[in-house]
Amino acid sequence: MAKNTDAKQALAKRGQSTLASKPVTPEQTVAAYLKKMEPEFAKALPAHMTAERLARVALTTIRTTPKLLECTIPSLMGAVVQAAQLGLEPGLIGHCYIIPYGKEAQFIIGYKGMIDLARRSGQIQNIYAHAVYEADHFEYELGLHPKLEHKPASGRRGAMTYVYAVAHFKDGGYQFEVMDMEEIERRRQRSKASKNGPWVTDFEEMAKKTVIRHMWKYLPISIEIQQQAAQDEIVRKDITSEPKSVYSDAIEAEGVVAEDIPMDEPTPAEKQPEGEEDELAKVAKEFDEGKF
Repeated sequence: MAKNTDAKQALAKRGQSTLASKPVTPEQTVAAYLKKMEPEFAKALPAHMTAERLARVALTTIRTTPKLLECTIPSLMGAVVQAAQLGLEPGLIGHCYIIPYGKEAQFIIGYKGMIDLARRSGQIQNIYAHAVYEADHFEYELGLHPKLEHKPASGRRGAMTYVYAVAHFKDGGYQFEVMDMEEIERRRQRSKASKNGPWVTDFEEMAKKTVIRHMWKYLPISIEIQQQAAQDEIVRKDITSEPKSVYSDAIEAEGVVAEDIPMDEPTPAEKQPEGEEDELAKVAKEFDEGKF
């Protein structure tokens, strides 16, 4: 009986030794850092979100974009912290996106995220944007008596021709902006993310966001929310550094081109900081067991 017990203990130790020596994958490394960062996320998050949920959603987003696993750990954590500070969820719902920009993770506010931020002002009754297609009836006028009329066609509507945004204020006023596709395309080309991410997968949503973004400065919203919305298309080298815009038409400073971003930080596929290997291995084990 004692021999059987000794044999079981030996096998258990051998299994633990094998697990400890098993290389930690980039995905496990990201999962470990997200787990470790949950207290920092919690400090920034609004009441309706939890740090655990944000970490889980962020990990799902990173899994669905494998190139993010080649980005530096500090910039990945910086992008997630940015989402936490704005109270926006990255991923499929379109609040915000995290996409790779070289070896840096880039944070982008989505159309629904811009809508959400605008509504937080308490001064806007309704805000929305629509795309116009060739077969639609669409008229608009500016001047002393502005006018906007859009009747979408049924069936095949043809190519997109315009995008417009409208905001109705609680005091009865309103603001609208219209952009044709040439203007939308010019603004898309200014973005460093013009050839990947949501500009490729969700073009219409990004076009709508572009018009709302242009209208932003005319909306009755607080300086705090204006500043929050300015944290768009940015890269943070880590959670403590100042964000750098990678979009040449930033809300707060149109026409300012960001500096070149160094690409020499360690990535999940490269080294981990000294003294953290055991912690990473522990979280990797929990990850493999489905606990994260």
